[in-house]
Amino acid sequence: MGKNKLKRFAEMETFSCVFQYPFAVVKEKGFPMKGKWNEMYFHNSNPIVLELGCGKGEYAVGLGKKFPDKNYIGIDIKGARMWTGAKMVEKEHIANVAFLRTSIELIDNFFAPGEVAEIWITFPDPQMKNANKRLTGTRFLNNYRKVLVPNGILHLKTDSPFLYTYTHELARLNHLNTLVDTSDLYASGLADDILEIKTHYENQWLQRGLTIKYISFVLPQEGVLQEPDIDIEPDTYRSYGRGEIQMPQIFDNNNKQT
Repeated sequence: MGKNKLKRFAEMETFSCVFQYPFAVVKEKGFPMKGKWNEMYFHNSNPIVLELGCGKGEYAVGLGKKFPDKNYIGIDIKGARMWTGAKMVEKEHIANVAFLRTSIELIDNFFAPGEVAEIWITFPDPQMKNANKRLTGTRFLNNYRKVLVPNGILHLKTDSPFLYTYTHELARLNHLNTLVDTSDLYASGLADDILEIKTHYENQWLQRGLTIKYISFVLPQEGVLQEPDIDIEPDTYRSYGRGEIQMPQIFDNNNKQT
């Protein structure tokens, strides 16, 4: 492991906005703030919104700045990336943003039923060969139900035609109440203060000339969710390495990406 990563991991341990709990500890003792995030950390009664697979935390931080009447928690298993957003939260004293380092499969160990109002999934791996690993698949949707309020909202923002088509068809098949559905967000006129926040990977895909897709829907607590049984053309461009194109800075000069 590089010295820079080690330094970031060490610094993350000092951030008050970051929570890192090994699963063995959670399994044995439980998570002390489960059901009490608002009471013990945010000190308000505002709705809690999760960003799953938050990466550098751009969306969680961006949303937190724009909407102080909601609380945002970025979740990812990779702490070195999460450091960027967490550093900004600490530096700017952004009181309504926190980060949780854990696997997405384990979120019901950290949140009580009905504790979460909305979930954002921003530019995840489409997992074209394994529906069980898709963050908008039925396996994960059933897990989200364990922590969402009744009729909580799920948002997907993606560059992947495959994942967008899959999620669109899943919502249609299960008669989910779709709020917004577009295959080309920035040409649709739908982009607003929320949707115009761009992540590191979103800027990367836009520079490659790809369109951004967005779908949001209501996730009911009841009912058996079915997987769509359709053939979807795989994405072809994912043979390119994500790091091939050097991206402009997303954060300010005091939070340089490396």
